[in-house]
Amino acid sequence: MSSADEIDREVRELVRRRGVDPMGDPAAVGGLIDEVLAAQADRVAAGAAEALADPRDVRRVVLDAVAGFGPLQRFLDDPTVEEIWVNGPGRVFVARSGRSELTTTILAPGQVEELVLRALERTGRRVDLSTPFVDAMLPDGSRLHVVIPDVTREHWAVNIRKFVARAHSLSELVPLGTLTPHSARFLEASVVAGLNVIVSGGTQSGKTTLLNCLAGAIPTTERVISCEEVFELQLRHHPDWVPLQTRQPNLEGTGEIPLRRLVTEALRMRPDRLIVGEVRQAEALDLLIALNAGLPGLCSVHANSARQAVTKLCTLPLLAGTNVHPSFVVPTVATCVDLVVHLELTAAGHRRVREVVAVGGHGSVETAAIFATSGGELVRADGFPPHGDRYSRVGVDLPALMAV
Repeated sequence: MSSADEIDREVRELVRRRGVDPMGDPAAVGGLIDEVLAAQADRVAAGAAEALADPRDVRRVVLDAVAGFGPLQRFLDDPTVEEIWVNGPGRVFVARSGRSELTTTILAPGQVEELVLRALERTGRRVDLSTPFVDAMLPDGSRLHVVIPDVTREHWAVNIRKFVARAHSLSELVPLGTLTPHSARFLEASVVAGLNVIVSGGTQSGKTTLLNCLAGAIPTTERVISCEEVFELQLRHHPDWVPLQTRQPNLEGTGEIPLRRLVTEALRMRPDRLIVGEVRQAEALDLLIALNAGLPGLCSVHANSARQAVTKLCTLPLLAGTNVHPSFVVPTVATCVDLVVHLELTAAGHRRVREVVAVGGHGSVETAAIFATSGGELVRADGFPPHGDRYSRVGVDLPALMAV
């Protein structure tokens, strides 16, 4: 056994004897490692042990192995890494600036399963043959998604999407190139005025970050309820915010809480604003019903353009049952959805708003571009947002705001 392996064994024994929670108290584990390393140094001085080549490197490796996620921990600690995925023990990928790369990391047999089960210990979620998919949040806020055989062919497929919050307000998105100053001012005023805003875009286009920044413009006097599959939104600055997340069924197959249930329950909690992290299925109907009742809301949806996002919102509610008809859904979308902000991830890995579209109409949906991309720049288009009276109500001069 190498000296590093001996340090690892001694630290794990101390963790067991002293009842330390490695994942919950990594600082305590670090103290135990320092204690073991000091004892090792004493043995080396007495000629009873072999000196470590690099004690600092050993400390990091042992800390990652005992209190972290082993070889994957360095990617979780790397602020430039946006996502990590494992296709097999020797196929570990990371994404930086929207671009993927195969790493040199090789995991030992069974290590992928061990790391996943360790990550799920504190979440109350599980993955097994009866539940081969799992979504969970890691202690640092990253989102973990796992699929196991026989849904996958051979190896466990693991994705860890880090929430890299580079901005917490719309104004902070301007220097990042996501928004222009004009569009940022407009969106902030629209949220304050209580318009319903849909954020659309593809995977990793920055929807959650923009949703967080939009939520940051909600007045602090309002009560906010958010509904998500897994906690991702970060509104900790808001004094009256209640975050809700879904729950998987238990071992008996009961106790599941789907997103539709959360939206329904949120309406009983006296919200002034409703945020749905991402609309994928029939919960779109419950969201539309809430918006139709006059409750301002924000949500995100996967789509390739703002108009496709509107089309999707007209289609998803039909999944709720055969009694839901387009003759109800389409006019509801036309009268409830006010703005769609569409994001894109460019080939260079930049996240930016491509268009801002106003939605209106009565029997059918009508759209008008407020901001559009021209010559690679987001510029003012010809459209105007609906509900000009709501802007006036909060002291916003809409014509002056929209002037070029």
